[in-house]
Amino acid sequence: MDIFYTKDHEWVKVEGRSGVMGISAYAVKQLGDITYVELPEAGKEITKGVVVCTVESVKAASDIYAPVAAKITEVNSALESAPEKMNASPEEEGWIAKLEISDPDASKGLMTAAQYDEFVKSLG
Repeated sequence: MDIFYTKDHEWVKVEGRSGVMGISAYAVKQLGDITYVELPEAGKEITKGVVVCTVESVKAASDIYAPVAAKITEVNSALESAPEKMNASPEEEGWIAKLEISDPDASKGLMTAAQYDEFVKSLG
């Protein structure tokens, strides 16, 4: 399973046409303690770059954008009662949604983990 990142700090793990998305550890660190996650709706078709859900923290509310065009097949409902899972494990237990990716070349235009690490370092 390959992982890719956006400049808005979303990640997507891709395996064939299946994917899982969430926000990066860097994004979680910037937001502070996450207190609420407004999850997307399972079954919804999303296009790359549209707002998928909202994450609220002690610092701010942030929109989370779709890293790829896809159909949401499942949401992480555990985040409704335990949004802190996103703080503890943003790229594992803190995933937001599982996806059926529309475009087999969906990862084009996204950053690899190494590229994302360099991008984050460039932010200071």
